[in-house]
Amino acid sequence: MRKYLILMLFTGFVKAGFAQSDTLHVYGPGGPYSAVSACAVAFTTKTGIPVKVVAGPEEKWITSAQQNADIIFEGAEYMLTLFDQQHPGITDPSTRSELYKRAVAILVRPGNPKHIKGLADLAKPGIKVLDVNGAGQLGLWEDLAGRDNLIAGIQKNIAGSFPDTALGIDAWKKNSSYDVWITYASWHENLWDATDIVRLPSNQVLYRGTPLAITAKSMHRKQALDFVHYMQGNEGHQIFRRWGWE
Repeated sequence: MRKYLILMLFTGFVKAGFAQSDTLHVYGPGGPYSAVSACAVAFTTKTGIPVKVVAGPEEKWITSAQQNADIIFEGAEYMLTLFDQQHPGITDPSTRSELYKRAVAILVRPGNPKHIKGLADLAKPGIKVLDVNGAGQLGLWEDLAGRDNLIAGIQKNIAGSFPDTALGIDAWKKNSSYDVWITYASWHENLWDATDIVRLPSNQVLYRGTPLAITAKSMHRKQALDFVHYMQGNEGHQIFRRWGWE
């Protein structure tokens, strides 16, 4: 997970007017990767348009994205806003749109050995919380804890804080002393063998979006729009739902 993930998808047939050597280049963080790449597989199979999805920490792909990106996706609305502030001119703001929301949940060790039932349990003595303070999760636990006056209690139990999810996953797998992780429910679909999930009640759960935009210099604007529309359509929605989105 430390290395960014790359998926190159090609089919044996070519959509009229789109050369086999041409490829849609799609970049973003690791969180939505599984859903976006699965949509890319289905889209390529359906249309013959090859897609290359590159995902991971931004510093791993920003240089390539500045050269050939057709679409930028992010793991929360604030992330795309921040991306545009830090890299002005890459995306076309008029094409910015939203895919689907994903809920926050509590991930625990398989079998839930600490018997975590809800957010209040994370403030109990002896519970060690893993925190990712970035990558779409900036301030996530505090937003949740503040509603129930649990900020101080949970903060005392944070045993490690990491700037991105890849580092958080690595720590979760290597250090079994971490008991819980407040993150997106969608990560359970990628970590099903290393986590169980405790879902929050409807009056506590938070959601964040999955924005994307086509780049200003895209050489394949029509095909990029087609891919965006595919992800926003029924087939794309079903794929995202399989990976934990709503």
